[in-house]
Amino acid sequence: MNNRKLFAISAILVGVMIIPLTSMAQRGMGGGGLGSRSTSTQSSLIPKNDDEKKIVAVLTDMTATQRAQGANVPMDDGRFLRMLVESLDAKNVVEIGTSNGYSALWMLLGLKGTGGRLTTFEIEASSVKLARQNFKNAGVDNIATVVEGDAHELVKTLKVSIDLLFLDADKDGYYDYIKQLLPLVRPGGLIVAHNMDQGGTQTYINAVTKDADLETLFINTGSGTVGVTLKKH
Repeated sequence: MNNRKLFAISAILVGVMIIPLTSMAQRGMGGGGLGSRSTSTQSSLIPKNDDEKKIVAVLTDMTATQRAQGANVPMDDGRFLRMLVESLDAKNVVEIGTSNGYSALWMLLGLKGTGGRLTTFEIEASSVKLARQNFKNAGVDNIATVVEGDAHELVKTLKVSIDLLFLDADKDGYYDYIKQLLPLVRPGGLIVAHNMDQGGTQTYINAVTKDADLETLFINTGSGTVGVTLKKH
């Protein structure tokens, strides 16, 4: 990773609360005692061009109706993902846990700028249908592939180098996902794991905090804890 990209990612991380790695690993990321803070988006989302306007319009509609459409990451977490995608100049992003496509659309905002693609896995047929429609409405269905079925099996078909891997599915499955996909993550690439303050993630925590080839921070975004892991060069 060149110095400019490293500086950009560092600047993003400065804007959130970084939870001490040792203390989180020691207490197993349990549900209590993590601490949180009340946050709100500090700047307006201003679309740069017509492509962004189309995606933002769908995201705005989804934000208003997300309770009916399914579980989503908070808006600030989505914006964080978009910033990571562009900072990495990501060309290949993989997501485990599509839901209705809300988090994917944030990453696709970034991929529109980098010329990259997203592959996202979802086991629920109803969510797959909804996500595909949302991608079509946003005009990004040509750069987003939704794979329906059990990701634990289907990720075996992936061959591309991964710039950013986003985990937001079954928490007790995070370890299996990283075990299978870490070899595909390029040096300098990131693994972002959502909802790390929920149960079932201890094996994953051990894997990303006790490997000399990885550097991990746990970040309190205000709505929960996100694990950000760098695969070292």
